[in-house]
Amino acid sequence: MAVPRLTAEVLLCHALKCERSYLYAHPERELAELEWLHFGRYLHERLGGKPTQYITRRQEFFGREFTVTPAVLIPRPETEFVVQAALELAPSGARVTDVGCGSGAIAVTLALERPLRVTATEISRPAIEVAAGNAWRLGAPVAFLLCDLLSAVSDRSQDLVVSNPPYVSSEHRETLQREVRDFEPEVALYAGPTGFEIYERLIAEAARVLRPGGWLVMELGYNGRDRVLSLLGGAWRDTRVVPDLAGIPRVLAARNAGTGGTFPA
Repeated sequence: MAVPRLTAEVLLCHALKCERSYLYAHPERELAELEWLHFGRYLHERLGGKPTQYITRRQEFFGREFTVTPAVLIPRPETEFVVQAALELAPSGARVTDVGCGSGAIAVTLALERPLRVTATEISRPAIEVAAGNAWRLGAPVAFLLCDLLSAVSDRSQDLVVSNPPYVSSEHRETLQREVRDFEPEVALYAGPTGFEIYERLIAEAARVLRPGGWLVMELGYNGRDRVLSLLGGAWRDTRVVPDLAGIPRVLAARNAGTGGTFPA
């Protein structure tokens, strides 16, 4: 099915407050005046570049529906590889912190998929309110901290740190799609002039909060693997890089080089 038709159907369902199957089961259905007004407004917003997810306020991730607003980055399918890597590395009961949680997609999913003690941090108050709402609605036991990266997390207290950090260079802003550049939150997109500033800070802070042998799991930006690997230095070992379905290096995992860890090799 062509993307424009699919988008129109999704927006029409949103206007009618129904599932797509209803459209095919009731082709004779005529829209009421108010429904036409809503549908027309949604189409106008989409034609102006506003992402469909911000219009419907919904996005599926790991088989669950998350609320999204312009305060948070729209969860991408590629980020599911981050969740899968974290689930493979974190044993039951592990203490896990999701850094820069946005909508809470990673933190909530981890808490629901495995009995983990999950904390999520976020520098944006509007974003953390969205994440907390998703956790409450989906029944995920996640604790939230409003702070910059890991600044409110105690030393040597975590078994795993996971993050999809900002990794776009601020100098490359104009190369992004209009839907991303003009509508998604800048704090979740741009890391600084090089695009690696947040990685550098996150790696240093993760080394502080992780217990010996604990893991750091991060999403990688396009062509970011080599530079991020160079930032790890001697404090990390057992480095792994996981590609996505397109073969692009998508996830980097590395273990704190301290001794005494209990995680699997």
